[in-house]
Amino acid sequence: MDYSNLYIFLSTLLAIFTTTTLAFLFSAYKSKSHEKSINLPPGSFGWPIIGETFAFLYNDHEKFVGDRMKKYSSKIFKTKILGEPTVVLCGTAGHKFVASNEEKLFVVWRPHSMQKLFRSSYQKAASTVIPRQSEMHVVKAPGFLRAEALVGYVAAMDSMVLDHLKTHWDGKQVVEAHRLTQILVLTLSAKFFMGLEDHCRIDKLAELMDTMMLALHTIPVNIPGTAFHQAMKAAPAAREIIQSFVKEKKEVMASTGNKMHDLLSYMISTPDPFTGRFMPENEIADKIMGNVAASFNSPAMTTTFIVKFLGERPDIYDKVRIEQLEILKSKKSGEALNWDDMQKMKYSWNVALEAMRLIPPLQGTFREAATDFTYQGYTIPKGWKVYWTVSTTTMNPEYFPAPEEFDPTRFEKASLPPYTNIPFGSGPRICPGKDYARLQILSFMHHLVIRFKWELVNPNCKITGGMNPFPVDGLKVRLQAQPSQA
Repeated sequence: MDYSNLYIFLSTLLAIFTTTTLAFLFSAYKSKSHEKSINLPPGSFGWPIIGETFAFLYNDHEKFVGDRMKKYSSKIFKTKILGEPTVVLCGTAGHKFVASNEEKLFVVWRPHSMQKLFRSSYQKAASTVIPRQSEMHVVKAPGFLRAEALVGYVAAMDSMVLDHLKTHWDGKQVVEAHRLTQILVLTLSAKFFMGLEDHCRIDKLAELMDTMMLALHTIPVNIPGTAFHQAMKAAPAAREIIQSFVKEKKEVMASTGNKMHDLLSYMISTPDPFTGRFMPENEIADKIMGNVAASFNSPAMTTTFIVKFLGERPDIYDKVRIEQLEILKSKKSGEALNWDDMQKMKYSWNVALEAMRLIPPLQGTFREAATDFTYQGYTIPKGWKVYWTVSTTTMNPEYFPAPEEFDPTRFEKASLPPYTNIPFGSGPRICPGKDYARLQILSFMHHLVIRFKWELVNPNCKITGGMNPFPVDGLKVRLQAQPSQA
């Protein structure tokens, strides 16, 4: 054996390791020195390495934020979550500051767990910064989610919601509302975004997406038994279903020459306006998977909690049903809902807004500081994560008297100040699918209250804390069929 070569190899390896370690330590020291020289917000980084991650992820979210607002500042505090030094901006001023400085002071940041789940095999590394132009041109350029396009979706959506209820709810005594709303929202998004109508594939995708959603905001430890491990197994399976459909659709479009009107067809047939290239199938699959995920979790959660609140409050259920029966009476037998009908569902939409206020489907969102900036007299260093949270306004009695009460009429009174209730975000990054989600929710409410009355099997059903609340037992409800006319 040539020991001289082995010695050279080991020496080189040691030199590389030593240089890298020293560079890392110097960088960390330099960062710490910089942070000590500036006026950071009050707060605590918690335990070494893990910081306050467990309390943030698994405790009551409103309590986590509220306790620190009382202890440190009602406007801003620092913490360490998901391995990152983070500042939490609170109240309407915090919301406005983030919305007003998108792409100036802030760039989007995804938690490491999300980055890993949505990183496909062709990507060498997950991008922490999301290019705004690349992200939005696909959704906005052809106008798929604009009002003029949505007008044409209403009748088809109405028919699909009705078919879903006939298949999964009619004739049942007890159903698991959360699971069924997941199937419904994925059925709708698969149809309108992809042109996919294969119920076997849709049901499997819903199952895989549900597994992934449980690990969107978690510690990315990929060991058996963890939610993240299960999600990392589900992600490639979901991507494979989508990618195989992309391939099928591409072949059909090439062989028939038919022009199809859905997002997937547009992505297949239209080059990127910024690069001039057509996207390969795996990249299309990634983008579609991201769009499907975005249209899956929040609408399903909102719809589930609407079912919960209407089951708990027969008085509010009755008002929703009266409104929907009035719309039904104005229609011919078998006539589908239309855009004008949706505009008449004012009380029903207030119920949805109140459900999203009390249990937001997403408790907040992250950004990354693109540069050092000052807020409330404190300096936030470049690279720190910035988190804005909805509970600091939606549960504030200054804006919402008796905030613990479920009261849809609060939205009929004086208009709320800006940035107090923003379930779809605000500013340049407001959810592009907010009007689509509204149609989906109202179509479901219309047919559900006309066909059924219900009660919760477990009135004390536990709702998890953390960023993505969901009912632990799936929200089982006991159904009672209703006559179509009151």
